Amino acid sequence: MPELNFKGKEFVRNHHLSVPHRLLEPDAKKSAGKPQLAGNLIVHGDNLHALKSLLPMYAGKVNCIYIDPPYNTGNENWCYNDNVNSPTMQSWLNQNPVGIEDGLRHDKWCAMMWPRLMLLRELLTEDGVIFISIDDNEQHRLRMMMDEIFGADNVVANIIWEKRYAPTNDAKYFSSNHDFVLCYAKKKNQSGATDGWKRQLLPRTDKQNKLYKYDDNDGRGPWRSGDLSVKTYSEEYDYRIVNPITNQEHFPPQGRCWITSKENMHRWIAENRVFFGKDGKGAPQLKRYLSEVQQGIVPLTIWTYGEVGHTDGARKMLKQIFSDSDSPFDNPKALGLLERVISIGTEKEALILDSFAGSGTTAHAVLALNKEDGGNRKFILVECEDYADTITAERVRRVIKGVPGTKDKALQEGLGGEFTFCTLGKAIAMDDLLSGKHLPSFAELGKLLFHTATNEVINPAAINPETGYLGMSSSYHIWLIYQPNMGFLKSNDAALTLDKAKEITKAKRDNKRHLVFASSTFVSQKSSPMPTTVKGSQWTINPSPSHCIGWRKSDVSGKH
Repeated sequence: MPELNFKGKEFVRNHHLSVPHRLLEPDAKKSAGKPQLAGNLIVHGDNLHALKSLLPMYAGKVNCIYIDPPYNTGNENWCYNDNVNSPTMQSWLNQNPVGIEDGLRHDKWCAMMWPRLMLLRELLTEDGVIFISIDDNEQHRLRMMMDEIFGADNVVANIIWEKRYAPTNDAKYFSSNHDFVLCYAKKKNQSGATDGWKRQLLPRTDKQNKLYKYDDNDGRGPWRSGDLSVKTYSEEYDYRIVNPITNQEHFPPQGRCWITSKENMHRWIAENRVFFGKDGKGAPQLKRYLSEVQQGIVPLTIWTYGEVGHTDGARKMLKQIFSDSDSPFDNPKALGLLERVISIGTEKEALILDSFAGSGTTAHAVLALNKEDGGNRKFILVECEDYADTITAERVRRVIKGVPGTKDKALQEGLGGEFTFCTLGKAIAMDDLLSGKHLPSFAELGKLLFHTATNEVINPAAINPETGYLGMSSSYHIWLIYQPNMGFLKSNDAALTLDKAKEITKAKRDNKRHLVFASSTFVSQKSSPMPTTVKGSQWTINPSPSHCIGWRKSDVSGKH
């Protein structure tokens, strides 16, 4: 498969692995409702670090991702600020912000996007989907990166969104009236398979239903006429149809045939499912009943502004929401566009992530759809700019409470819901753990260790600092002997002893092994080789938490 090469690719290919884990710190004053990390989230901070910090709780849990990254037009003044340890990459930082004169701006954009796409893929469920808005500047490069990261077989569609309804008269060549929305599944659903992403149908509109305007009052409901012939020719399906009233004979048009067998056609005529015109003398047509068509519409790859809205309408909506101030955002995404993405991408119980949140349209769309159909969708937004509170979160606060003066009745009343506003705290760093300079809470360190050791997501409800229990993975019961206190960590109480191992196995009596994280072990290899069996249970001792950031699944024994 062809690969996209760009300057710095060798340095960023695995950069997402070296990004430190930072703590998510809830801010109750900026939240709506009681702060909780298991609900709706708005995270203020660098999105690369935020995505890494979400992994312990949300890896493999996000159903749908929508992002609207910088389009790299040369006029956005975005900055490449990833801390990649390379002289080549560091030299680029002296040339920020990235502008139209920067000859390496396309390389920088690819280097910025690569690690974020890698982490986004980790966060998706196996049947998840990602939608990315982009324009002609980087669409072809994005497509090649997505082919490498998600797999060329998992591309679903390259959708066109008609973002403007009028030409730009000062355009030098063509007036650009559309953007692309690139859609990839983490794993496409193959024919007959039960796994992989399955797209949802769009709801039928009143306009579409009104096309079924005839009714025979026979209990089958309204119907519309449809063609009885098809282009794919089959001699078996090329026969005459006789009008039962006039005895007039009808044959399919030249080069075509009927859509069904002769026997089936005779049955349809007997059941009054074939229409011969208002006067009963016309060519035969099939009666297509509304009650028998699928209760949804297959989405198309062209989304017009009449269907999903346009940028100008999105600006006007934002101005209504922020009627007490100047328009706070130049190019917000249309609410209908995000509602379309979410409707196609997910069911009513879903988690939607937007790591380039901007004006917060994604959260607005989630809350609006929940209000409309009673769904229980949740959102996670990440925004690195200073307006994360004053625009992104403030928009969500206002639509939750209600916006007077809008034409949308639901928005007037308020969409309801809540969210927790978070910032990114300090990184959990090995040196800080060893020195005691920064010791995270039991729960925060436990989440990281659990995910690092198992590549699975922890259940926060199972965490018990008093007993040291973190929860159960597919292979282990996992324990942590830890308090965020250097006095404790230097004491004998922080060590795993044989007596503590017996207590642990006694607490969980099943066939699963026990994985224990501790600052030290006081168990002799001679007296108790590892791994050992205590009353029918296997247990494994691992080194101090500060050394477990890169832990692999192997038994480690002895005193550390």
